[in-house]
Amino acid sequence: MSGGFPDHFSAVANAYARHRPDYPAELFDWLAAHTPHHERAWDCASGNGQAARGLAPHFSQVFATDAAPSLLATLPDHSGIDRVACAAEACALADGSVDLACVAQAAHWFRHPEFHDEVARVLRPGGLLAIWGYGVLRAEDPALDHLLIDFHDTTLAPWWPEERQHIRNHYRDLPFPWPEIEAPEFRITREWDRATLLGYLGTWSAIRRARAAGQDPLAALAPALQALWSNPSMPARVHWPIFLRAGLRP
Repeated sequence: MSGGFPDHFSAVANAYARHRPDYPAELFDWLAAHTPHHERAWDCASGNGQAARGLAPHFSQVFATDAAPSLLATLPDHSGIDRVACAAEACALADGSVDLACVAQAAHWFRHPEFHDEVARVLRPGGLLAIWGYGVLRAEDPALDHLLIDFHDTTLAPWWPEERQHIRNHYRDLPFPWPEIEAPEFRITREWDRATLLGYLGTWSAIRRARAAGQDPLAALAPALQALWSNPSMPARVHWPIFLRAGLRP
């Protein structure tokens, strides 16, 4: 993305909006329960607004910010969500203006000292900072699961940006500015047909980088996937574990 961190997703903004999963309602219930006030929330690096939409029922106003205007442009008009194009490290929001600041599946791209300065400026004392991501896609069918893990870990290994390692480490290696509170485990679960799964895989940053270099690992995966999944309309159950870190601003 612009503003000092890499833009892996502007070129696939519409596909990202179609194929990236939303988050479970239980996650937003938990965030709201641990936020003392519910006037304004900030979804930083919002992308297509998956988290912003989940926050909207709990807060009077939600700011969805992102350094890539093309991603924000795919966020449907939604009462209570204001789109603002700005980098995480140079936010356009006012001092002490939000009760919750969250980052969903994006904190691994940040310059953390600068972001922490910004979130300390924008978040009210006693407000909640929450960062989360989701791990590698898993399938309930063992053969499909093995194929997808091998594709992620082996085929795409040369193409993942180095920041992807933070996802593999469940953000445990990222700095966090304040004492943390214990968070429960959440999970995204979907039943997808073959085309939907391929659409999701096509949004991965590693696929984008490989294609930019003239290779298409996804096309190479298709025969093996078709052999396992002969009926393309038959749904497969897939899931992602969510890892969450949260703490209150002093």
